[in-house]
Amino acid sequence: MENDNKLDRFLRLGKAGEGTYGVVYKAKNKLTGKNVALKKIKLQKFQNKGCSEGVPSTAMREITLLKGVRHSSIVELLDVMYTTENLYLVFEYLELDLKRYMDVSKLSLEQELVRNYMKQLVDAMAYLHSHRILHRDLKPQNLLVDKEGHIKLADFGLSRSFSLPTRTYTHEVVTMWYRAPELLLGEKMYCTGVDIWSLGCVMAEMLMKRALFPGDSEIDQLYKIFKIMGTPTEEKWRGVTLLQDYKPAFPKWQAQNLQDIIRFHCEEEEQLLEYMLTYDPAKRKTAKELLRCNYLKTAKLTTPDLNAFPREDITDEAGPS
Repeated sequence: MENDNKLDRFLRLGKAGEGTYGVVYKAKNKLTGKNVALKKIKLQKFQNKGCSEGVPSTAMREITLLKGVRHSSIVELLDVMYTTENLYLVFEYLELDLKRYMDVSKLSLEQELVRNYMKQLVDAMAYLHSHRILHRDLKPQNLLVDKEGHIKLADFGLSRSFSLPTRTYTHEVVTMWYRAPELLLGEKMYCTGVDIWSLGCVMAEMLMKRALFPGDSEIDQLYKIFKIMGTPTEEKWRGVTLLQDYKPAFPKWQAQNLQDIIRFHCEEEEQLLEYMLTYDPAKRKTAKELLRCNYLKTAKLTTPDLNAFPREDITDEAGPS
């Protein structure tokens, strides 16, 4: 098969990660010398299970969406190949995900690095949302970083196109810690605000180097949010008491001052986070609106802590380009 021959172009260098539907390998293109991420998805596993010709729906979704997007802060799908048994997605390679970077680096993220990362992420969100795509699974594990200071959205397996007016989607999509409160309260008609809330949680984690709302169940997740942001009321969030899973018996917590929990570098940084962690989705700023914030306007490419990156990549990059 032609695709088998195409696969011969890549030399596998080791496993880079594992997901629900397959293994991701670090590989080198023998023709160019460049590293790629090779996502291998077994096909026969999914045959006769309602999947299109044995391809899981998340993989189909990822291929369809990524083939239609081009943005410097969204991981690029370079090629799609297949054999009788496997589907291979070839992505550009970035050395680490943000979660691993924060775990490995002994340093706090510098002010300018956080600003740089947030500018790129908000810009990518504005691009996706303008193309009517929700990511729906924003978390540090799905954000890839390199040594130059770039950060890119990855893992579009839970993404989907949306149309206006909004339609009902499953609300159990965003990983718990980054899940917007409207989803936790049973809202079925949601839109771009779910990504913005998740992005706010990611920003807080960059500043704290730990999750802001680390719940272990849906109710615990809600209470973790309420204890910091205050229990939502109709004054703060019009219509909240009408949501399916809202309970009048929820404990009544007062909002805390975020400055008591997070060490901000400047007032504009705190303001950006508050814009994203706004309860009412109708009042939560859009990515396009966030780009107008002064905090992001001064962002510039900033080098991360290079000691957090695998040493072997230094020699890999010395190969032919």
